[in-house]
Amino acid sequence: MFDLGLTELLLIGIVALIIVGPKDLPVLFRRVGEFVGRMKGMAREFTSAMNDAADQSGVKDISKTIRTATNPVKTGLDKVGEATKEFANFDPLSETGKLASKRAEAAKKLHEATANSQDNNKTAKSESNLEESEESSSEKIIKSENKK
Repeated sequence: MFDLGLTELLLIGIVALIIVGPKDLPVLFRRVGEFVGRMKGMAREFTSAMNDAADQSGVKDISKTIRTATNPVKTGLDKVGEATKEFANFDPLSETGKLASKRAEAAKKLHEATANSQDNNKTAKSESNLEESEESSSEKIIKSENKK
């Protein structure tokens, strides 16, 4: 609060010892301690009164809303947490669960059909490449025989 270091406190203690004297110094420190205690109590009471007034006027709700609005990362993580909770509560026997299983089966069939058509295309390409290479080989053989 006052940012007093050890050396400053030591200097204040020495000055108080010289001015007040060693006989009255404990009484002075006791009174200063009581004064500081009363000031802390008053500050605590004032702070609690201000917090109560803020609670009654709804300032905390508004400040919470503003904090969540200005922190998109936390808001995003909250939404992820909510989605995780919803996923954990998923019932496979519900209508949504039945639709999800139908969609998963349809997606699997689609993937299989796509993979089969890609395999067929690869096979057809390799066959056509093989035919072309056979034709070019036979043409080379014919040309070489004609040269002879």
